[in-house]
Amino acid sequence: MTTLTRRSVLAASIFLALGSTALAQGNYPNKPITLVVPFAAGSATDQLARALGMSITEQTKQPVVVENRAGASGMIAAQAAARATPDGYTVLITTNTTHAANEHLYKSLSYKPVEDFAPISGLGKGGQVLVVPENAPYKTVEELLAFAKANPEKLSFGSGSSSSRIAGELLKQLAGVDILHVPYKSNPLAITDLLGGQIDLMITDVSTGVPQIKSGKLRALGYSSKSRSALLPDVPTIAEAGVPGYDMGYWFAAYAPAGTPAPIVTQLNGLLANAVQSSATQAFFDQSGSEAWTSTPQELAAFQKEEAQKWGEIIQAAGITPE
Repeated sequence: MTTLTRRSVLAASIFLALGSTALAQGNYPNKPITLVVPFAAGSATDQLARALGMSITEQTKQPVVVENRAGASGMIAAQAAARATPDGYTVLITTNTTHAANEHLYKSLSYKPVEDFAPISGLGKGGQVLVVPENAPYKTVEELLAFAKANPEKLSFGSGSSSSRIAGELLKQLAGVDILHVPYKSNPLAITDLLGGQIDLMITDVSTGVPQIKSGKLRALGYSSKSRSALLPDVPTIAEAGVPGYDMGYWFAAYAPAGTPAPIVTQLNGLLANAVQSSATQAFFDQSGSEAWTSTPQELAAFQKEEAQKWGEIIQAAGITPE
């Protein structure tokens, strides 16, 4: 084969490849989209993903599959999403757990929170609630902390996400108490053990905790954000209840695998912006006590960088040694 022929074949191959990519992007999406969720079915992130998926299907007429890959503090799902084909058909619906906290909680990760992903959009923000069994002897944060101080390591708190864990660790640090941490794959699993008496308390996302609070099985003692939750207006913030400076919320965001073409990321950003405003997603925000939050990919990247630094400082101040 002559040099001229080789160049002609190479040029033709590049033309066909570029043409196929352009065609694929122009027809996007033309097959089912998978939303990968790092937590179990029933978790707040799962509920949000399913609401978003309904809207995306309405907008595109394509099915949306929600794939729950719980475990390892979200690392299983994050790794799977990072290794997926970067064609816009795999989207990670995640939280600060995988993209701000884990890098400070673990010595090594199976994924890179920045390099392995293309930011798409923020999705929402919210707070958490400190809960204990209804038959617990303490009815306020003050009483709980008094018991903890008088009985070091007698109490245990569960967590199924980094948000839940760091919320508990921050409480220990600011209140000066020693409470044993018990890890779970997801907050709903921790709630089950809390109801069964295997652990004594936890700070969980509102959507997971409120049903048990409303049913009378759990007692809400405090809310983790700066202001009270509209769903729990009678529950004081943890700061109000005797732990000055306490503030620990969480956020949801969407990411595609690194290398996903920019035009597809832009389309996904638009689809998700619309989905966040859908009735199903708004219903999730209302019932979970969280609020909608969307962004450009660039804004999400900048926000993630700030959050990673903040979480790192809190984790270091809490004296947590990376596992």
